[in-house]
Amino acid sequence: MLPRFQHILVPLDFSSKNRMALDVAFELASQNRARTSLLHVVERIETSPDDEDSVDRELEEFYGQLEARAESELESVSQRFEAAGLDVEYKVWRGKRVHEIVKFSRDRDVDLVVLSSHPVDADQPVKSLTTVSYQVSILCACPVLMVK
Repeated sequence: MLPRFQHILVPLDFSSKNRMALDVAFELASQNRARTSLLHVVERIETSPDDEDSVDRELEEFYGQLEARAESELESVSQRFEAAGLDVEYKVWRGKRVHEIVKFSRDRDVDLVVLSSHPVDADQPVKSLTTVSYQVSILCACPVLMVK
């Protein structure tokens, strides 16, 4: 018997490849009547401790703009789930993508992560080890469905 998923996490970076992962997550959420969390992580830019306060203020303003844009995109994406009567939430977090996705899945009792993935380059398979999707698949305690 297949597991019944109750909470699905869909990390999004708003690239065109996210569409298929969203479609798969929507179908799984519909079939399981699962709660769905849409997550976008704004990656922090590493700065030197010597950087001036003006740089920090500029970065904070930049992060704020990215977060506002992400909120708008996530709200738009969530409407499909809401229209189908599904429980959906969206969050914008700031940090390192892999760490935040794994943390979200652990802290929020996610039982399936659905995310987009690049096909592995047969000539350079080691490059795939550094992708967000590969790292999430290794580090998450719950099942991870990578959609290519």
